[in-house]
Parts: sequence; C-alpha cells; structure tokens
Amino acid sequence: MPAEIFGEAYQFLPKAEILTFEEIARLSRLFVELGVNKLRITGGEPLLRVDLPDLVQQLAEIPGADDITLTTNAYLLAQQAQPLKDAGLHRITVSLDSLDDEVFKQMNGRGFGTRRVLDGIRRAADCGLAPIKINAVVQKGVNDHTIVELARHFKGTEHIVRFIEYMDVGNRNGWKLDEVVSAAEIVAMIDAELPIEPAEANYVGEVARRWRYRDGEGEIGVIASVTQPFCVDCTRARLSTDGRLYTCLFASDGVDLRGPMRMAPMTTNCVG
Repeated sequence: MPAEIFGEAYQFLPKAEILTFEEIARLSRLFVELGVNKLRITGGEPLLRVDLPDLVQQLAEIPGADDITLTTNAYLLAQQAQPLKDAGLHRITVSLDSLDDEVFKQMNGRGFGTRRVLDGIRRAADCGLAPIKINAVVQKGVNDHTIVELARHFKGTEHIVRFIEYMDVGNRNGWKLDEVVSAAEIVAMIDAELPIEPAEANYVGEVARRWRYRDGEGEIGVIASVTQPFCVDCTRARLSTDGRLYTCLFASDGVDLRGPMRMAPMTTNCVG
C-alpha cells in the first residue's frame, strides 16, 4: 500500500467479514480435492496476519497440497522464517525491485530500505525455504538502470530473480504504457553483461519465461504480462480475505464463497 494514501479514509473490513484460518483451510481443501496442488499465501502483506504459522500448518496438512508458498515484502521475514518453515511452508517469493535504497524506497512507497529485505532472504535461505524467488517490477526511468546489478547480486546463489513488466494493477499506480520496459528489452540488457540463453518451462502455464546463464550459474525469469499476455494458459485463481474467488488479477468482482460456506454445515468430505 503506497505511503501517500495513508491519509485517506480507508475502511478496513470488520473482523466478522474476514475468513478465519479454518475457513481458508476448508476452502483450500475443496480446491485441492478438485485438482489444485499449489497453494500460495499472498496479500497485501501476509506476514502482518497474527499467528500466520497456524494457517500454514492447516494448509500443509491437506493431502495433495504439494506446494505451500508465500509472497512477501520480507520486512518481517527474518523473525518469522523459522516458525513458518516449522509449520510446513515450502518456499517463498520476495518483492525486491532494486538494490538501490533510494530507488527501492521510491517504489515500495513505505520508506524502508533493502537491508531488512536482504536479511529476510538470508534467514529464509538458512531455514531451507527454497528455492527463493525475487520479484522485481521494472519501470522505465525509475529502476530499469538497476536491473543488471540485481541480477548480478543473486547470480550463483540459487535464488531466482524474476523481472516483471510494469502492469496496470488497480487504480493507484498511475500506470502509463510508455513506462513499460518490455521483456525483450529486459533480456537484452541482462544478456549484454551476463550472457543468458532460453530454458525450457518447468510446467504448463508457467508465467515466467526462463533464461539460464550460459556459464551455468543459475537462471532468471521474465514475466511479459503486458507485451506477451499469457491469459490463455493461466491456471490461477485468487481467494480474497473476505471469501471471494477471482479467476483474474484484473477482475473487478469475484464469486462469494464465504456466504454459502457459512450457511452450509461442516462435513468430512464436501465433494461428491
């Protein structure tokens, strides 16, 4: 959430409208029974949720949930990495748009620098939350001059930096098409200093195009969400905190699952 909007009259959801951990786990169990095998906790910032390891443990206990992962800004990760790992979290994705403190502060809108993020990444690695992915949104004239440095910093660490085209998400980022650095430009900038070559996708529907370093010291990913949309192959859905199911990041409304779930009795097997 950008810092400049804190002065506005934000209406936070009453607690009764937010899904409990048990409700999230119940819905997740249904999704897995219907074929989902990867569960990601995201936000907002999920590490702000009190007792988050309790939710992770409930999700990790679902048969067939093969991959439990979390996306975070890593500000609170250093102190929470071990409890999350102990609860059953498999891996994490961290948002880090630049190693330059001033650039990073400008982009995160929160005023904190990279030190706590890097400390969180190191702690997560020590705890075995791997592979660690680092997401960097690339905005022309803001952080595009720092992407090679970011790639070089994590090269050879087994962490995977994924560069993401600047997207029109929500209505507060002032998105303009001329601020997009295309995937082709990103690849060319990195290849000029750290030679890379295409790598095969890990699975059908993978959103990041993989590129491996020619010297064998790891890989990067590039997400071309603007210049090469991947909607036709998208296999993702999002469950909001108030229990609405969205099948697209850009959807303006979702399907209410909270209401019907709270009206229905809990059963051992809700499918079939």
